[in-house]
Amino acid sequence: MVDMSVTLAGQRLRNPLMTASGCAANGKELHRFFDVAELGAFVTKSVMAEPRSGRGTPRMAETPSGMLNSIGLQGPGIKAFVEEDLPWLASVGARVLPSIAGSSSEEYAEVASVLAASEAFGAAVGVEVNISCPNVANRGLVFACDPVASSTVISLVRETLPPRVPVFAKLSPDVTDITAIAAACLDAGADGLTMINTLLGMVIDTDRMRPQLGGVTGGLSGPGIRPVAVRAVWQVRRAMLEGVMPTVPIIGVGGVRTGRDALELVAAGASAIQVGTATFNDPAAPVRVLDELTGLLESKGFASFGDAVGVAHQR
Repeated sequence: MVDMSVTLAGQRLRNPLMTASGCAANGKELHRFFDVAELGAFVTKSVMAEPRSGRGTPRMAETPSGMLNSIGLQGPGIKAFVEEDLPWLASVGARVLPSIAGSSSEEYAEVASVLAASEAFGAAVGVEVNISCPNVANRGLVFACDPVASSTVISLVRETLPPRVPVFAKLSPDVTDITAIAAACLDAGADGLTMINTLLGMVIDTDRMRPQLGGVTGGLSGPGIRPVAVRAVWQVRRAMLEGVMPTVPIIGVGGVRTGRDALELVAAGASAIQVGTATFNDPAAPVRVLDELTGLLESKGFASFGDAVGVAHQR
């Protein structure tokens, strides 16, 4: 049997599989199909300070190799999250990686503060900071597209949370040099990275000759973005190996449907894997991918999951 346990920034998890933020709500829906406590961690939908109704409809569009979503971070706000969703996840024994977001650096800190003060925060194995949001104070520039804006958010969140709680910065692929953003986040106090978020895309409805999404553009996810995710993880892990930045755990995400897909990201340098879009047509995808990945590692002679992390970098 392969030892599938993993330690991420001091937090030990039973296995490396997680949900991806936004693709499984906050747990109750997916729990009908399998016990969410079976996962290494459950990643929640990104939560902001106040309730949000999200963008106008239509919000989703199929693409040949995935889907576009333009949900707009709809959610109940952080107070409702810590009163209802987080306690429920804790009650079923899930390890939780809450995802937080904001339209300003101060909002991120506010959300982190309320989260840290909640009674159920003990179930958290860290906090994922979704910096792929527009910065309203800077003409809508996405935080994750600018090293300074990214580091400001991460620094404020790091100062707000207890030192024992790891901070994972979720990076956008829509940049020229993702290693520069990663380095800025680590310098600001991030304990790990999540790569990647969706790519910005657009679909034209050729019957109406208009954008298909109500919000015009949306986030592209699914199998089509996996090569981008593998490239991003590889580049950042290589920079760590070369001493350009500290070595920290990378959570790989983007287009994972099978154990073999997951293994690509692991070999590139990911210490954990998130499954997102695949759950829309196969709600049990995260646990299925875990089983498939375990079988692949065993067939290749790996004694532990950790032995396979970054193996493609070995010369």
